[in-house]
Amino acid sequence: MVSHNMTWIKYPSHSQDSNIEDIIFSQHVTSRLMHGYIALFVPTGLIAGLIILGIFIKNYLQHALKKLDIMIVAHTVSSILMILLSLTIITRPAYLRVSYLECGTLSFFFNLSYFNSQYLRVLMMLSFFFNKHPPQNAWISKAHQNTMVCIGFVLICAFCVTLIVVALLGITNYHKDTDCQLDPLFAWPEYEIIKFTFGFCIPSLAKLVGFVLSFVKKTQTEINRSRQNVHPYLAVFVITITMFACRLFYNIMLLSRTVLKIHRSVGTPQHELTMNIAEILLFSESCLSLLIILFLHKPCRSGLLNVVNKLTKVCRRRDSNSALEIREFHTEVSSVPSENESH
Repeated sequence: MVSHNMTWIKYPSHSQDSNIEDIIFSQHVTSRLMHGYIALFVPTGLIAGLIILGIFIKNYLQHALKKLDIMIVAHTVSSILMILLSLTIITRPAYLRVSYLECGTLSFFFNLSYFNSQYLRVLMMLSFFFNKHPPQNAWISKAHQNTMVCIGFVLICAFCVTLIVVALLGITNYHKDTDCQLDPLFAWPEYEIIKFTFGFCIPSLAKLVGFVLSFVKKTQTEINRSRQNVHPYLAVFVITITMFACRLFYNIMLLSRTVLKIHRSVGTPQHELTMNIAEILLFSESCLSLLIILFLHKPCRSGLLNVVNKLTKVCRRRDSNSALEIREFHTEVSSVPSENESH
């Protein structure tokens, strides 16, 4: 493993050894992708997240909030936090210029949201499995029935792993300014390795095992019953697949950056461009997951349709009232000449 003194590392775009044409091309592509993400994905994701929260708050007041809904609320809050933190890329192709301490703070909240959303997907998959195969252990059964306890446990796990990861940023030069990413370039190589292990590898294996076990059936009756149970979790399956695809590419790029650190290389502008693409793709996944929940999760879809129907009725009433007022106005205007002629 390389030395933990990472003061030598810098971005390829800031290196004098890099080709200026490659740097210009990399920065041009990064800037275009950033503007597209900020203009399209950020407002769409935030609006979808706020609508989801509004629908679930209404269902909570009506005592119609189910176990899966509570998990999705926690996931929605985590995704909204991720989207808000993604606004730090608004300076690209340049990087956010802050102190090491401020960069570490941003990285802490980013990783907390990152791990929490990943572990919540595992919890949703376990909930789906336990719904069909109730646990025999009394403690597990009691914890499974108390959704808030499960979410609290997930948050504690995410918090502990985040502390470990952020500790690997190092403790030197915290008063100085640096170019900051949410996954800081100056982090020790162990940072990326542990993040890959606990933030992608282990949760993905757990979800894969849960998915396979959930669909292993022996009789046709159980298969028909499982299809009925799958429907409420359709959104969970889709966002899990979306997350895996986006985060796989992102984690591959994190590991490639680790290899460069081990070989004490800053890489090329192409490496920097690919890492920026992977980062924007990761943030886009948070927006897409909220849209998937809004359109595929039945309570959200029903709530959205109710809102649309109410708005449509209001618009129709206004149109009918306006048409009625126009008719009355024309009737009054047409009656005025007849009165004058009678005189």
